[in-house]
Amino acid sequence: SLLLTSLTAYLPLPLIFLPLLQPFFLVLSWTLFKPLDHILKQRILQRAKNLRSQFPHLTVIGITGSAGKTTTKELLAHILDDKHLLVTPEHVNTEMGVAQWFIRNAEPACRQAGVELLIVEMGAYKKGEIRTLCDIVQPSIGIITSIGTQHMALFGSQKNLLDAKAELIESLPKNGHAFINGDSPFSDTLTARSPCPCTTICASQIEEKPDGLHFILDTTSFDVPLHGLHNITNILLAVSTAEYLGLSRERIAQRLRTFSPLSQTFTVREEHGVALLDNTHNLSPESFRESIRWAQSQQGSPKVLLTSGIIELGHLQDAVHEDLGAACADVFGRVIFLDQRSAKHFAKGFGKDIEILSSQTLSIPKGSLLVCNGRMTSQTIQKLLP
Repeated sequence: SLLLTSLTAYLPLPLIFLPLLQPFFLVLSWTLFKPLDHILKQRILQRAKNLRSQFPHLTVIGITGSAGKTTTKELLAHILDDKHLLVTPEHVNTEMGVAQWFIRNAEPACRQAGVELLIVEMGAYKKGEIRTLCDIVQPSIGIITSIGTQHMALFGSQKNLLDAKAELIESLPKNGHAFINGDSPFSDTLTARSPCPCTTICASQIEEKPDGLHFILDTTSFDVPLHGLHNITNILLAVSTAEYLGLSRERIAQRLRTFSPLSQTFTVREEHGVALLDNTHNLSPESFRESIRWAQSQQGSPKVLLTSGIIELGHLQDAVHEDLGAACADVFGRVIFLDQRSAKHFAKGFGKDIEILSSQTLSIPKGSLLVCNGRMTSQTIQKLLP
């Protein structure tokens, strides 16, 4: 685009026309360079695939789902910490991101450090991307955390979203193993599409305490410093996968007592005399609803919700926010949105006035409970604290 703009200097055109030509230049540049971009991308993907084939004994665990991917990955990595393993870092879960990461990090680690276990988080923006990822890293173990309504705008329908996530299961070898969220309404569908055995797991006596989650699995007691009952599923998936890899249930329970969740993933802390739930890493309708349930069970007052809303819900965008507003009506005395995008639909369900964050927004008093849902900076949160 810059080159094309420069070339116009040699044409007999008044400078006033240059801004009008910019959209044309952008489209032309994209059209000209798209084939080259595709070729370069395919070369990177193929290089990563070729490198992966040099390590036939490497065990790869793929993790996907609408929500809970990162938490499940971190739980499993913590349990297996004393093994020779490598884990995709935060925010690296696309086909290009994983391929480039494998070339730079995983291949040297496998060759020089003797890494034998790879945990790969797998995200997607359209159908076919998880299949491409699987073609590169060749997982023999697959974990699907949940399939909700998040990213509906990207996939167009629940079926397309299900098909995209199922690509992980369908890519597993016959001697592999799949671990599926048994509470999901799609668990039977996913199991039927698996070429290998599938495992689901259930717990009893589930309870959320001030210091985290407690549950019983058969006769083994688990205490995990992680909040949100929706995380029980993520823990169970990590537990069952670790058992499949040879760890005893008692050893797994012992390891989970020392787990430290990533910041911003449904983490609870106190700041300036305010009890704060930080749910700003990756918000889904399911985790939003769980934050409402959590707030309802807490003692802090007043209860305040700070949110950016949820994106990528497609045609469900307005209805989901209205439904969430209704669910918050009897829990939060004050709701603050970062912008107007979904605020009006939330307000319709909430039935009361809501605020839009500005320089005039009043801070909250000590003793309050503050729930932060959706992408926002720590500086944004600090604006509300006393």
